Amino acid sequence: MRNVILIGFMGCGKSTVGLRLSYRLRRTIIDTDKEIEKEEQRTISDIFATDGEAYFRDRETACLRKLTGMTGNQIISVGGGLPVREENRALLHELGQVFYLRAKGGTIYERLKDDTTRPLLQVDDPLSKIETLLEERDPYYMEASDVVITVDGKSFSEILDEIEKNVEEI
Repeated sequence: MRNVILIGFMGCGKSTVGLRLSYRLRRTIIDTDKEIEKEEQRTISDIFATDGEAYFRDRETACLRKLTGMTGNQIISVGGGLPVREENRALLHELGQVFYLRAKGGTIYERLKDDTTRPLLQVDDPLSKIETLLEERDPYYMEASDVVITVDGKSFSEILDEIEKNVEEI
């Protein structure tokens, strides 16, 4: 069976949906951010602060390459910026069926406004930063995805039902 891959902006629910989906579909879950933190033995915030965003993006690509050598039938949740790289979008399609969890800027802001662990949002106007990044990234998310799920105003159960209904059992 193919992997189910969850992409989308930070705060759209990839980690929580991925975990709940793994229980529902009885599949293991891999979170690329957590894999990178484990390999680096430091947080993403520390990686950004010490080595910069470009280094972190290289680590994301390396993580995806490693995953392409593994068997399918897993849930893979990826970092919000990962699909921006063209190489990563190709690797995502190689890895499995890609679901874009799409959320509006206001939804994301409400979820993340008190979260100090997001390096890209440690700015004076986080809502504006979210809106700008969403506008930049949405075309990449759309290109990378096989299925788009709008998550605004939906319960986790509704999102899971929609994903499950669209999973291809190839």
